Amino acid sequence: MAKFDFKNYRFEDLEVWKLGMQIVHEVYKLVKKFPRDEIFSLVDQLKRAAISIVLNIAEGSGQPTAKGFAVYLHRSKSSVLECVACTKIAIQENFIVEKEIELLNKLLQEEYFKIIALEKSVR
Repeated sequence: MAKFDFKNYRFEDLEVWKLGMQIVHEVYKLVKKFPRDEIFSLVDQLKRAAISIVLNIAEGSGQPTAKGFAVYLHRSKSSVLECVACTKIAIQENFIVEKEIELLNKLLQEEYFKIIALEKSVR
């Protein structure tokens, strides 16, 4: 059976997409620490927000215009902020402590500003 190499899509070369994939990985590790009764609420919301970062970058990269791509980058940036808000809630509700999200916070902050820069460069 032939193995397919799908690494030929434009978005896979974007630094913001690669960083977003790291965020998804960190989020999936983090939510394992949340209470089981949060599986269908905060856990689900945080996972969907993280996934939305990379999905919007991927989908936007296929838009026929730079303006169309910028719209998806804006959505991706909003998903970064949603992840930040979810982690703040998790800390407030004592599901995690600040120290447990140091790396994730760093990645989210970096992603936020890189998306802004990319968004400006494509407009």
